[in-house]
Amino acid sequence: MIHTAYSLSPMSPDTPLRTSTRLLVLAALAGLTATVAACHSAGPYGHDPRYVELSDEATAAAGAREYDPVMIDRQPDVWSKGTITLFGVVESRTPGPGGQAMLELSVRRLEPRNLCGNEHDDDSCRVTVSDKDFGVVYALVTLRGDDDVGPRAVGQKSLVRIVGSLGQDVAPGDGAHVLHATYVRHWPMYFYVTRSSASNLRQ
Repeated sequence: MIHTAYSLSPMSPDTPLRTSTRLLVLAALAGLTATVAACHSAGPYGHDPRYVELSDEATAAAGAREYDPVMIDRQPDVWSKGTITLFGVVESRTPGPGGQAMLELSVRRLEPRNLCGNEHDDDSCRVTVSDKDFGVVYALVTLRGDDDVGPRAVGQKSLVRIVGSLGQDVAPGDGAHVLHATYVRHWPMYFYVTRSSASNLRQ
């Protein structure tokens, strides 16, 4: 009887050895695959072809509705009862009550895919939002650590994602809506891109 190199016939005297070797190889490959997958992390600024929520961000945004200025104006009582989320580029930051910051935001839409400098290098990808703005909204936020002070603090042209509730107050001067934030994620200027960067990056 002829046995191939991968025969599992009980008549092959070295079958147990070959089986053990194959299992060891498969286990090693599985470990290597897991290690390679673990090597890349999108990090706090979301370096990935698609938007990656942080764990606490996902928890905070669960069940939140995307900011819709038209529907808020039509149904203010309904929208004031739920949680709202939006992305916005900071136009200004001023002191708010109780040590908070008041952010004036140019509302943007999150692009379905991030732009990347190299399609084979996820670290070259940047969170991408629309060039077009969808109105102005204000947000009262509590900032901590590097988001509050320092070279990467929230400031003009930062990008933020806000999760919060619609307040009864309105911004002085233009009467825009004010969101009271329960969660803030921040990208300093140059740590994100807008859709117009597509000429230099790929999607």
